[in-house]
Amino acid sequence: MVVKTDKCAFSEFNIFPGHGMKFVKRDGTPLMLINRKSKSLMQQRKKPAKLTWTLRWRIMNKKGKVEEGAKKKSRRVVKVQRAIVGTSADDIKKLRNQKPEVRSAQREAALREVKERSKANKAEKAKQKAAAAQAKANVSSKSSKGYNKNARGGSKR
Repeated sequence: MVVKTDKCAFSEFNIFPGHGMKFVKRDGTPLMLINRKSKSLMQQRKKPAKLTWTLRWRIMNKKGKVEEGAKKKSRRVVKVQRAIVGTSADDIKKLRNQKPEVRSAQREAALREVKERSKANKAEKAKQKAAAAQAKANVSSKSSKGYNKNARGGSKR
């Protein structure tokens, strides 16, 4: 069985049959109020939106029921590729869209070049080392033979 309920003009609570009071304004509009507290606050011209226990305040401050469909959609972050100093955004896009085979071929070519460079450097260093050893041998053979490298100079005390 469905019971007819009224709404309180101040607090917006449901008023069941046999409860509440009817207050008629000077202009003749009847207002249903749930209790003496609501009547007193209404006559003091208090705003229901400023009282935390009223439904008006709860609606304004989004308390209570939250509708599933009305949830706020979060923004998705969109990645944007910007140009880096020395390269434009188009160049970066071209590099990204390259096929993996092309990329691996470039990587192998770069590795080969680096290895060749390091071999050339090693060969050059070996030549320099040999030349330095040859020069040192020439100098050490001509030096004085009576000189002891490890001997300490000076007297006992």
